[in-house]
Amino acid sequence: MELEKEIQSKFENEYHKALVNVIYTHSWVTALLKQNLEKYDLTVQQFNILRILRGQHPNPATVNLLKERMLDKMSDASRIVDRLVQKGFVERNVNQRDRRAVDIFISRKGLEVLEKLDPIITPADFLKQNLDQEEAKQLNYLLDKFRG
Repeated sequence: MELEKEIQSKFENEYHKALVNVIYTHSWVTALLKQNLEKYDLTVQQFNILRILRGQHPNPATVNLLKERMLDKMSDASRIVDRLVQKGFVERNVNQRDRRAVDIFISRKGLEVLEKLDPIITPADFLKQNLDQEEAKQLNYLLDKFRG
């Protein structure tokens, strides 16, 4: 559906519309993710950290590495890790070489929840309905160009 109809607004120019469209689309995708994640008692930020940790697995991550790789740079990675530890999705161990550092690992339970989510939350499913592969490639090019 066209943005003007969705939010009932007029835009100054195409640049104004493009910026609002990016923000609106982010909210739309986030809402879809939240809908699927709430069944597993996960937030979008927690899901992001679990995916980062699975990518690191079997190697540990640090809070700083998680902060660097998180999609939402405003999130408090330490607090999110605390919640994931409480849920049993993540384990935290003191680094053997540097006792001040903490190693963070995804747990078996964390890997299992991601295995359940993999067929439910696939990027292709979000895009395939409305974009073909070439259009997705063009969208990636334009978004990369937009960020400079």
